[in-house]
Amino acid sequence: MAPPRIDDTHAAGLQSWLACANQPGTDFPIQNLPYGRFQVGDEPGWRIGVAIGDQVLDLQRAGVLDHSDMARLLALAPQARQALRRTLSEGLRQGSPKEAAFSAALHPQASVRMGMPFDVGDYTDFYTGIHHATTVGKLFRPDHPLLPNYKWVPIGYHGRASTLRVSPDAFPRPMGQLSPGHGGAPTLQPTRRLDHELELGLVIGPPSRQGEPIGIEDAEDHLFGVVLLNDWSARDIQAWEYQPLGPFLSKNFASTLSPWVVTLEALAPYRQAFTRPEGDPAPLPYLDSAANREHGAIDIALEVWVQT
Repeated sequence: MAPPRIDDTHAAGLQSWLACANQPGTDFPIQNLPYGRFQVGDEPGWRIGVAIGDQVLDLQRAGVLDHSDMARLLALAPQARQALRRTLSEGLRQGSPKEAAFSAALHPQASVRMGMPFDVGDYTDFYTGIHHATTVGKLFRPDHPLLPNYKWVPIGYHGRASTLRVSPDAFPRPMGQLSPGHGGAPTLQPTRRLDHELELGLVIGPPSRQGEPIGIEDAEDHLFGVVLLNDWSARDIQAWEYQPLGPFLSKNFASTLSPWVVTLEALAPYRQAFTRPEGDPAPLPYLDSAANREHGAIDIALEVWVQT
């Protein structure tokens, strides 16, 4: 795992010829350049775009890509991803000779329809937040919220890819059986304990081969970037149905994710040393490396705003 590469595409003072990308507080300055898929009007198929200010740059129309296949883009090797980022940065920065060509390939974000940023055949939901794991564990095991394996092995299970949708799509409040409490029959009704978890999704790029392990030193070569993900759960339904095999309908009704994928390259300036809390066991050697200890963490602050 090579050190995160910081170069002039990350420079804090870098400005775009597109004025809206230079506004304080914008989510999409020239230093970000996340990828997504969009449609214009009623046209079929998806285009690949990059968010810049309040606009979307159509990469095929701008001559940056010769296709609109997001799977091909995700599969690029790290060096090719870095080269593509540089092409975009140089074309969008002030004084670029590509300003005219790129200007003709812009669409206002407000005028396009954003879709799922990539196709998801399968995904794994990891139980990584110790505060969340402890809180949820107390609901089911008040005396032993964290099981013995929690601090040794990554805890995950297959998610429900068929109900992934792009934010801000809405969905019906789930309905299911609720516990009868002290005997009697359960009742069928809408959940009264709808739970929301803000999560970070890691987007796999180049695939692995079944049965061939990837060493931790090479793991990031297979990561394209990150997305924000809202994971929804019906906790009262879950408490009744999860034993003995785990959650079922209480967890498979919806998960919503951001239409934009922020690349690992864009996050390079925010990488930090990874340090386990005092008293935690050291990871087994296959989950440990000097590079991961030096810059395996990412400094990200997330917020949730709830409107009833």
